[in-house]
Amino acid sequence: MTLLPAIELETRPEPDSTVIWLHGLGADGNDFAPIVPELYLPKEAAIRFIFPHAGAIPVTVNGGYVMPAWYDILEMKIDRKVDIAGLMASAEAISGFIDRELDRGIDSRRIVIAGFSQGGAVAYQVVLAHEKPLGGLLAMSTYLATDDILEYKVINKEIPIEIQHGVDDPIVPEHLGKKAAARLVKEGYQVSYRSYPMEHSVCPAQIGDISRWLQAVLK
Repeated sequence: MTLLPAIELETRPEPDSTVIWLHGLGADGNDFAPIVPELYLPKEAAIRFIFPHAGAIPVTVNGGYVMPAWYDILEMKIDRKVDIAGLMASAEAISGFIDRELDRGIDSRRIVIAGFSQGGAVAYQVVLAHEKPLGGLLAMSTYLATDDILEYKVINKEIPIEIQHGVDDPIVPEHLGKKAAARLVKEGYQVSYRSYPMEHSVCPAQIGDISRWLQAVLK
């Protein structure tokens, strides 16, 4: 499989863990790459951060305007009608990055998948349906788009899941974040849910929480 283009950053040579971080609609990997130094990770942390770029496609709710997207957005109420084929294709593409990290010698249990908005919906699908044990899932300002078809894998039932959402989010309303958390709890997952006084974005307090969570997951 040919991998999507991506930005790679390593906190130290010879990393022993990987974070694959997916951007939102209309952005690219550059959107979150600058967050790495803001995490203030310990000097001994040897983490490879991978920020893939989604391909550019016409997006229905934007009048067919071509922009980076993991899948098409068909309606303004994003959870009502989902481009499942597009989302699944993106999930498969991200699984390709996981396979490459395994080839590079990274233990699957030290691979964390993070995603914001559209990227978070893909991250849910990648992690919850993956055949190998992964290290963690960070879902930011997103929703569980594939709930109706998702085949939850027992092997990742113990995975740390961190869900974060803005209480004033007008793009992906917070009730969708809470709905995803409740669904996963019902399925038997251990979920940490945090909310922040923000809209569809990332705030400084959240970055601190992400840093602490990553350090705990990859200690």
